[in-house]
Order: sequence, then C-alpha cells, then structure tokens
Amino acid sequence: MIKFNSSPEPTIGVELELQLVDKNNLNLNNISSKVLPDVNEEFSDNIKCELIESMIEINTNICSNIEEVEKDIKKTLNHLDEILKNYETEINCTSLHPFAIGKNQIITDNARYKRIMKDLQMVGKRFISQGLHVHIGINNSEDAIKVNNALRIYLPLLLSLSTSSPFFEGEDTGLHSYRTKLFEALPLAGMPDYLTNWNHFENLTEHLEGAGIISSVKDLWWDVRPHPGFGTVEIRVCDIPITFKEIIAIVALIQGLVVTLINAEPYPDTHIQILQSNKWQAARYGLDGVYVDPKNFQKLSIKKAIENLFLLVQPTLSSLGSEKYLSKLEEILYGSTGSTMQRKLYKQSKDYNHVIKTLIEQFYQ
Repeated sequence: MIKFNSSPEPTIGVELELQLVDKNNLNLNNISSKVLPDVNEEFSDNIKCELIESMIEINTNICSNIEEVEKDIKKTLNHLDEILKNYETEINCTSLHPFAIGKNQIITDNARYKRIMKDLQMVGKRFISQGLHVHIGINNSEDAIKVNNALRIYLPLLLSLSTSSPFFEGEDTGLHSYRTKLFEALPLAGMPDYLTNWNHFENLTEHLEGAGIISSVKDLWWDVRPHPGFGTVEIRVCDIPITFKEIIAIVALIQGLVVTLINAEPYPDTHIQILQSNKWQAARYGLDGVYVDPKNFQKLSIKKAIENLFLLVQPTLSSLGSEKYLSKLEEILYGSTGSTMQRKLYKQSKDYNHVIKTLIEQFYQ
C-alpha cells in the first residue's frame, strides 16, 4: 500500500535544473562536486547534485503562494551565484546547452545516478538536458489521480510556452524542444497512461517494483505523475523558460490549472495517440504547432488552445491572487519563447557564445 501524504492547500514546490557554464569559454563546467561543499547549511536542502557534474538542482521549500516561490528561488539563486563567482562560473537557464558535448560530461558520484547511467549507455550520454518540475499540493489521493489524468490534455500547451532547447551539440535540431525527444528515449518516460483510480496507480507501481523495472516512484519519469511522499502532482513536461519572470509565470499558470482541475468534473480517458501528436507539435513547432482537442477532435492552433487555457484558469488565478502573471504569459504567447529567442540571437551573431552571454545578462529583466 502506498500512502499519499495529503496537502489540504494547493502548495507549490519548484525544482530547477541549471547549467553550470565556465565564464571564460561558456562551455559546461563539471564542478558541482566542488560547489556543493561550499553551500551554507541553510540551503543544504535547496541546492543539490544532479546526474552530471555540469548541472546543479535548486529546490524551493514548500510555498503557499507564488510570491513565496519568487522570493525562495531568488534567495537560493543569489547564494549559488555568490559561490560560483569563486569558480568563474555562471548559471545558464535553458534546457539544452547549445554546443556542449555529452561525452565530455562527468557523471556525478552517486549510486543511483551510476546505476541509471550503466543501464542507459549511449542514451544516457546524450541526456545532458535540464527541466523545470513543479509540484502542486493535492488534498487526497483520488484527486491526485483525477488531476493527473486531466493534465495530460494540457501538457503540450505548457511545453509550448516553455520551449528553450533548439540546439544540441552545435547544431540546430529543427525542434523547439529537443530536450523532449532526448527525455522520451529514457525508459518509462513521456506521456503517462490514463489511471482509473489510486488503487490502479498503487498496483501498477507495486508490480513494476516487484518485477525490478523500477526501484521507486522516482523512476517513473512521466511528464506528470502523482508524488505520494510529497502529497502532490508533479508536472515535469516543461523546458526551462529563459527568464526569471517567465519561470514564475509558468509556475503560476500550473498552480492555477491544477486548482481548476481539482474543482472540475473528471476528464474521460483520451486516446494517447492524440496526446502524443499534440506533444510532438509542441516540441517540433512550439507556439506555431497544431493542436487537436482530445475531447471533440476539433483542430485548432496551439496559440488558440493556449488562449482557451488562459480563459479557463483566469477565475482561479484571480482567486489565488496571481492573475497579474497572465500579462507575462500573454507576452510569451504573442512574443517569443526561449527557443525562438535563441534562434534569433544566433541568426544575428552566428555565435553560440553570444547567445549564452545575452541570456545570462537578460535573465532578471
């Protein structure tokens, strides 16, 4: 039996996977094992190692609203920035470094990561991507399943708004989120199946553990998953938006959407081929993709589907006091995402270093 630690309020927890880049050559810098011992005890639960040493993860504490998230992330980033100055290193917020080579990265000295990499082989060596994970508190296990099922319909729209990984190992991939395709190469990753109820999720997880396919729920690398230990639903589909304000706005949207879905009628099962097609459109074309409404099979643009999403969540955002973040979301929708901005910067300069420098300079604007 898997206990779900209920969260009566729609609390928020955010995980950000960050690139560590050398200030001089702007390549990925394998130094997390040096950096982590310098972290103050106050931040020991907020700054952690990741799969490779050129990445570092920051986690918020449990936050009750978006303003708390904003202050929490900024405080942790400021502390990390101060440490990184000693190593002539900076943080870059995109989901793929534009020219770093996978085989040059060092695997973190961690038993779980080494086990994973031994299994993944070449797939793992290419997996040098970073993501944004958002946990929203859910009041009971059955609501967690209801929300998990319904969120699958909206995951491609969240991905479209956050795309920031067009380049890989010095090439334009032609996609807005190549991270998505790298991630889908992992076992048990991607769009999850429909879950009938909590008992269905329990049985599935226990069977997978019993068969030795997973060690724990953490090995279910789904785009969205219930997290029993935290009492949350964890949304994992997003690339990392390229500015601080965009990160916060996407988190606000996710919280608003989850609360909206808690109070909505359960969504019926949807054919996973439609969900995967919509996700492909988001990863390949970003905001210019085509979206098929899984409920009525109506074809519309991803932009129009996102406009409908904004209308759906607006009353909830208003009740949560986070309606002000809609203006930044609309700025992304009618302006550009991180992938579009990176391509524009590269087209102007033909220089990936210029792209990274500009992104770092503009992160807090």
